[in-house]
Amino acid sequence: MFAVIETGGKQYIVKEGDVLRVEKLPVEDKSEITFDKVLMVGDKVGNPYVENAKVSAKVIRTAKAKKIIVFKFKRRKGYTRKKGHRQYFTEVKITKIEA
Repeated sequence: MFAVIETGGKQYIVKEGDVLRVEKLPVEDKSEITFDKVLMVGDKVGNPYVENAKVSAKVIRTAKAKKIIVFKFKRRKGYTRKKGHRQYFTEVKITKIEA
């Protein structure tokens, strides 16, 4: 069975046993978390969310992603800006899908 959950302004298709990276959540490592914003479970589609549906997950870790370089320039003007950015993420493992 699969589900579509919403967290951090994004939507994810998940199955039991999946490991995914979501936007940073205010939880500690190795704790349990429940996603209650479930948009779809199997063939049930919510309006906007499926009632009484939950997706349980275990937090593996919270860390920073690899650095990306943001480079801006305007040609023939001598304008360049170089910046780096590392986004925080929380890695979770889906343990249970309840419909």
